[in-house]
Amino acid sequence: MPVFHTKTIESILEPVAQQVSKLVILHEEAEDGNAMPDLARPVQAVKLAVDNLVRVGRETISGSEDQILKQDMPPALDRVEEASSLLLGASQMLRGDPFSVPARKKLIEGSRGILQGTSALLLAFDESEVRKIIRICKNVLEYLAITEVVENMEDLVTFVKNLSPILTKMTKEVDAREKELTHQVHREMLARSLEQVKTLTPVLISGIKIFITTKQQGGRGTPQAQENRDFVVRKMSDEIHEIIRVLQLTTYDEDEWEADDLTVMKKAQSGIEGKMKRAADWLLDPHAVMGGVGEKSVRHILDDAMKVAERCVSPRDREDITRMVDNITSMVDGLAELRANDQGNSPQAVALARGIQQQLGQLQDLVKRAVANNERSEVVKPAHTVTGKVEQARRWLQNPGMDDGGLGEEASRLVVAEGRRIAASLHGPERGELLHLCDETEHLTNQLADLCRKGMGNSPQAKAIARNLADKLRELENKIQSALVNQVADDFIDIASPLKQLSDAAVAPINMPGRDQNFDDKSRKFESHAQKLANTAKLVAAAGAGNNKKTVQAIDTTAQQINDLTPQVVRAATVLFMNPQNQASAEHFELMKKQWTDNMEKLRGLVDEATDTVAFIKAAEEGIRRDTERTEDAIKHGDAPGIVTNTSNIARRANRVLQVAQQEADNSEDPGFVDRVGAATENLRSSIAPMVQNAKILASNPRDPTAANNWRKANNRLIDGVKDVRHVVEQEFPPPQDAFPVPPPDMSQLNLVDHISAGLFTPPLPPPPPSYQQGRKVNPVIIRKQAPPPPAVRPKPAVTVIHRDAPPRPPLPTSTVPPRPPPPETDDEDETMMHFPMPQANQPIMMAAHALHREVKQWSSKDNEIIAAAKRMALLMAKLSQLVRGEGGSKKDLIATAKKIAEASEEVTKLAKLLARECTDKRMRTNLLQVCERIPTIGTQLKILSTVKATMLGAQEPVPAPDGSEIACGSEEDQEATEMLVGNAQNLMQSVRETVRAAEAASIKIRVDSGYSICWSRRGPWYS
Repeated sequence: MPVFHTKTIESILEPVAQQVSKLVILHEEAEDGNAMPDLARPVQAVKLAVDNLVRVGRETISGSEDQILKQDMPPALDRVEEASSLLLGASQMLRGDPFSVPARKKLIEGSRGILQGTSALLLAFDESEVRKIIRICKNVLEYLAITEVVENMEDLVTFVKNLSPILTKMTKEVDAREKELTHQVHREMLARSLEQVKTLTPVLISGIKIFITTKQQGGRGTPQAQENRDFVVRKMSDEIHEIIRVLQLTTYDEDEWEADDLTVMKKAQSGIEGKMKRAADWLLDPHAVMGGVGEKSVRHILDDAMKVAERCVSPRDREDITRMVDNITSMVDGLAELRANDQGNSPQAVALARGIQQQLGQLQDLVKRAVANNERSEVVKPAHTVTGKVEQARRWLQNPGMDDGGLGEEASRLVVAEGRRIAASLHGPERGELLHLCDETEHLTNQLADLCRKGMGNSPQAKAIARNLADKLRELENKIQSALVNQVADDFIDIASPLKQLSDAAVAPINMPGRDQNFDDKSRKFESHAQKLANTAKLVAAAGAGNNKKTVQAIDTTAQQINDLTPQVVRAATVLFMNPQNQASAEHFELMKKQWTDNMEKLRGLVDEATDTVAFIKAAEEGIRRDTERTEDAIKHGDAPGIVTNTSNIARRANRVLQVAQQEADNSEDPGFVDRVGAATENLRSSIAPMVQNAKILASNPRDPTAANNWRKANNRLIDGVKDVRHVVEQEFPPPQDAFPVPPPDMSQLNLVDHISAGLFTPPLPPPPPSYQQGRKVNPVIIRKQAPPPPAVRPKPAVTVIHRDAPPRPPLPTSTVPPRPPPPETDDEDETMMHFPMPQANQPIMMAAHALHREVKQWSSKDNEIIAAAKRMALLMAKLSQLVRGEGGSKKDLIATAKKIAEASEEVTKLAKLLARECTDKRMRTNLLQVCERIPTIGTQLKILSTVKATMLGAQEPVPAPDGSEIACGSEEDQEATEMLVGNAQNLMQSVRETVRAAEAASIKIRVDSGYSICWSRRGPWYS
């Protein structure tokens, strides 16, 4: 089947598919009784191209040493030749009889064969090229494996001399491959792993050097140096294994996350395969180094296997892997003990090594089976973020009676669990409020779940609980995010001091009293500090970063790198502490410090990016006021250390405000905003030094009232400076609109007749202006060159309910009925969108179209071309689903619909790029460009896959699929084509959804003098 993971393959297949689609249309028109035209000339041109392709293919095979290529390419060449012959035969038959049925059959079979044969040919060649790169990567891995035997400086020189050219070659080949890939995510994964390899290379050389020098100078700190060296080797090896894994990927799911169970399992499986050779070498060598790379490879294999076991869908797979890991662990421990006692050659040790090797092979098979079973499983898991879980719960709450497999209920409970996890790190009233809200949400979830289990999910009681639960989930999500902002403001106040203190302790004079105790204390504080920052960052990723996949994954990855690097920094400091005269130790410690600092600064930047800037500055301002109160208390008690501590925190918080404000200024291209931020930050910056200076004077004499008053004046000026910065940033970031629709009323409680008869009904007011929604306050974002729109107001409700104690109204005439209000303005396509077909569980293409429809129907398409185009795409995709399922239409309609979808894809991309060009926010612009740029590629692939499917429609008798899949396919090839078409449609709809969200966000930051206009007006539901 066609694959499109490289630009070369896509550029070759697209024109082939265009020609094939023309032949398919001609074939279908002939079935309607039309004579086929003379195809001799185009078919002859195809034959010449095929002959040339086959000749080049045969030459490639003869000149290659790749046995897999020699095996895979000939069948593809044969198929292309056979298809060419079918086309030639069909052309000759049609020349004699333009209505010939056998000729038309040969024509469609030849067309299909040309397209699929060419695709198979290109894939075979591309896989051969990938194998060449993988061989280079494996050469690097082999060099990394011999670091254990590098024991002197001469060996190190030789090692570096041999490693450098092969590492350079790998870098060059992987970099070129990265630029050739069409999937943006795969490019980013390769680039990230390659950058890590480049960064770690000097650290590796330094790690080997420090191991050699410490061993030669008496051995103090040698175990820590060895741990450092082995850590870098393992990290580089893991990154290269990840490069190898990504190089072999040909498809990508837009909904896929790096933290998905299947993705983690596949990475673990790849890691196991990469470590098997080193494990086998260690098992075969009775004199292998204890605790070396070989033994660690075995233990890392067992760790990776447990990662797979923890994520198994099948309990049997989980139990089998866990049991096998336990057995191997016991055997490895026994073998290590025998070898430590110089009994590595004993019969018992040899038997253990042989048994371990055999069981490792069995473990590899079990892992492979578990991954395959998970891949076949269609179990939908909860989202990775609180925002995603709330969205899943909301879908359940909109229709509690629908069976969603328990996903919505589980998502709601996980949001509660996340809230309690965050509450555990809070103090005071905030903790109690969050826990109380968690309890209320859990109680409502239990009530609704009980009703659903009793089959009462659609009862009025269940719907009332669902409305309350939706409100509580929204409140809980906001409370969680608010708590996280405060935690970020407190935890990231200072990232450098603990590392500096550790560095000072590592180089403290040897004769300093309490030197050892001081170093141990600073090491523990550094590790605790780093762990706290990493944990807070992970909480932000899970609960405070919205649903931005790229940011969430970047935070998780960087936080994990901090966790990995922290103990290595301590080990490098320990080596320096034990060998203060060793220059290599000092240089290596500086390298490890730089690695850690760079990653921590990156993590802080990502967390700041994920945190609402205005909320952060407010939290910092509140923190400064708390520290001010503590300082006043310290002044009252004459506590000089307390004054120093609290005023230092005030200065640090003020510097953090400067930092995030400067980040916003650097991110903006609005000169007015940049100037306003610059003036406010300069004012704040000039107030920090006087406050600190006066605090020092005060700390030297806490009882001096003049010093206290001077400090208070300087501190008040600083607080005013923070407030000014907040005001400037607040003007740039208005509060976001409420994305949650008003819950529907309980219809069972409404009775219009009673109100009329009781005189409690007032004729409705005329509808509000089109830019306002009826029944709820809105704040439509309208970006125009003209003056901004008037502020939104809440229109008076169309139905006024009068309380019983109000003065009575005169009764309405009984013979008349209140007049209907005039219909509100609607979009031209509203009627069509309202009757959007509801998808069934076995209609994945329709479900993907419906997901986009659900996303865009909340917006009016008036004065918004992006929404209008996205709505058209949703309707077209729904039509494509029906055509692929054989529900009316023809092959020509299928090809034409796919072409229209591709054209609409180009239009959405063009409009999004136009909006991005006018956006003054660099991050928003970059995000919008990244999500929209992949749309045209997916649209082109959709055209090709639809052409493939069109050549198969009616070619075989349909066979009903036992699982009720999207289309009943008549052959394995047809099924494969359908699966690829389904995946492509899902990716396209997901990409358009993300583009709409990114475009709406970017629309609030448009150059006022650009002349560009777009209107985002949220449509109200029917009951608003």
